[in-house]
Amino acid sequence: MRWQQITTDDGTLLSACIFEAREDQRGWVVIVPAMGIPQKYYHGFAAWLSIQGYGVTTFDYRGSGKTGAHRVRQEKGNLMDWARQDASAALNDALSRKGSGKLIWIGHSLGGQIVPFVQNHQAIDEIITVAAGSGYWRENTESLRKRVWFLWFFLVPMLIPLFGYFPGKRLGLIGNLPRNVMRQWRKWCLHPHYAAGAEDCYEDYAQIGQPILSLSFTDDEFMSQINIESLHGFYRSAKVDLRRIEPADVGLDRIGHFGFFRSAIGVPLWNEFLLPILERDS
Repeated sequence: MRWQQITTDDGTLLSACIFEAREDQRGWVVIVPAMGIPQKYYHGFAAWLSIQGYGVTTFDYRGSGKTGAHRVRQEKGNLMDWARQDASAALNDALSRKGSGKLIWIGHSLGGQIVPFVQNHQAIDEIITVAAGSGYWRENTESLRKRVWFLWFFLVPMLIPLFGYFPGKRLGLIGNLPRNVMRQWRKWCLHPHYAAGAEDCYEDYAQIGQPILSLSFTDDEFMSQINIESLHGFYRSAKVDLRRIEPADVGLDRIGHFGFFRSAIGVPLWNEFLLPILERDS
């Protein structure tokens, strides 16, 4: 594992980490983070992928993690910048390293939502989304709906002008996020068709033709089954394999929105649901 910087088309320097394949390289994976989750959260998973023969690129979006989280108040970028600039740059880095093997996109939550906005998404061979669904608030899990109304209609409008960013860390919510990221995410979450409707970009989603494996979990505290199905319904040109996983079926007490990437509980999931994909046509 080694740290490096990746330069985006607009000149932003992203903090990234490279995991080389332990043995003969089968291909390359880019891990695309969820909202407010630093890349280091995925490093145990990345190390496992390297043992399976895959190189891995992880990265932090601008204004988060090691890519300027300390400058979050000054960051002007939005979600489209995260996709069109940051995720595109990470994908280009992976593309330059993959050799003759396949290129796999693994997107956690937000990372599975923004694929259509990535400039070079045609280069991806396989897409795997994890706990990724629409964020439309009326279709969130019942427990989340009771809280998210307060977030979108009170906290965000009040706190961003006051602080210059969303101070989620103080509130124990999501984490600190740049103001324009949070404003655009609010816009998406208030639209019944989420990003596709809020940005009127249905055709962008329809252009994604690669096979998509969606892994979601019955105990996800954020994403309901309706959320999951709604998002993947916009990928209407892709062959989508929706797999809804009950923790008890794989010998686990809990997975939730974040558990898949925790090494302590994720290994059986990785072995059962990812190894067949990684070994196929490699």
